[in-house]
Amino acid sequence: MTTIFSIADFASEFGVTTRTIRYYEDEGLISPSRKGQRRVYSARDRVRLKLIMRGKRLGFSLKEIREMVDMYDADTSEVAQLKLFLSKIKERRDALLSQREDIDSILSELDRLEGQSVTLLKEKQS
Repeated sequence: MTTIFSIADFASEFGVTTRTIRYYEDEGLISPSRKGQRRVYSARDRVRLKLIMRGKRLGFSLKEIREMVDMYDADTSEVAQLKLFLSKIKERRDALLSQREDIDSILSELDRLEGQSVTLLKEKQS
């Protein structure tokens, strides 16, 4: 027997709204079947949604997520998907490290300006 899930099941399990799930459907990331007017999701859709949510949590764009999720169907050995995933991880890590450097630089500048401002304020109040 095939396990099926409702949109409410997915919303509850993944902590998202049904609107979010419908959006991913509209974007072609998941494709439930229908029983009358009701959306019916398969185990495949569940895996895809799990990959989508992981990708979002890691900061990947929907385009990147689509590329990785689509490989899930194309390569049953998962070798190509894992290679792509490792490449995307490296790109994401590099971007985050660059952002961290920028943030550290801005924080240092803010500290310097704050120190100067505090000193100037003390001088003017004396």
